[in-house]
Amino acid sequence: MALPRRRLGRSGLEVTRLGIGLAAVGRPGYINLGRAHDLPGERSFESMYERSATVLDAAHGAGIGYIDAARSYGRAEEFLARWLDARRIAPGALIVGSKWGYHYTADWRIDAEVHEQKELSQARFDQQIVESRALLGDHLALYQIHSATAESGCLTDAALLAALVAGRRNGLYRALGLTLSGASANQALEQALAARVDGEPVFDTVQATFNCLEPSLAPLLAEAHASGLGVIVKEVHANGRLTPANTRPEDTGMRRRLSEIAGESNTDLAGLAIAFALAHPFVDVVLSGAATTEHLASHLAAMHLTLDGDARQAITNAAESPGEYWATRGSLPWS
Repeated sequence: MALPRRRLGRSGLEVTRLGIGLAAVGRPGYINLGRAHDLPGERSFESMYERSATVLDAAHGAGIGYIDAARSYGRAEEFLARWLDARRIAPGALIVGSKWGYHYTADWRIDAEVHEQKELSQARFDQQIVESRALLGDHLALYQIHSATAESGCLTDAALLAALVAGRRNGLYRALGLTLSGASANQALEQALAARVDGEPVFDTVQATFNCLEPSLAPLLAEAHASGLGVIVKEVHANGRLTPANTRPEDTGMRRRLSEIAGESNTDLAGLAIAFALAHPFVDVVLSGAATTEHLASHLAAMHLTLDGDARQAITNAAESPGEYWATRGSLPWS
């Protein structure tokens, strides 16, 4: 069955409602629970490329039309570029998004003290767009500020915003976006909605964390969608907390409640998380962070689930406060 497709806001990019993100397969260490099970054995450059290629092959074969990477996802852009070339996929056949702002600093170590270094400056943008284009070339359709925050000042930096818009006008990418993280994401999104250069809206898309445990951005994401922004949601499985890999004692009650709802909807916890996100009309793309083809198959199966109003309300009742959610996320280990 063909995957449903959408126009991604005013960008005009046509995407499938399920996309594939490469955060979990572009580098050896990440903050998803269950990685020792998902990635047993060595995590060399070549073995991680092979895992990336296997997941990308399965996604492409299933008709997934949006792929999401970032400069800071280890070798993700390099792996994606290598795969696109090996499969002889022409620019435009798939919609590719990437992100700038973080520099990968872990040196391919899982136990690195610092995995990423963030700088949302024009100098960092100028450097990283060259690096992204060198790898992805005309495949690069969407370029996003990685984890923009109001506190960083990037969304009110006139020179930076002008440089971002100039890149779009000059064809370095077709659309501009930003991604959001943290309990104050609503402030960043409000600034993004207001951002203009010569009267032209700066942003075409927003990518935000949105899941059963952290749905607080829903009203503002709906507003952003109505204003013309395409909406991509990430971390729908809450870094593994909404999957069978979660064995945290603190989450026992939550897992039990949500698993009961999932059973009543003929799915499992991971499927419920996908279905919950897709049930919101303002969501254009849900990112699968699959590290295995088994994960991806499960996520694809959930595309066809329908949650009734009682189920959606029961899930919403299980949500955490943004402060609690982001504090927990910040405590999860890289593994």
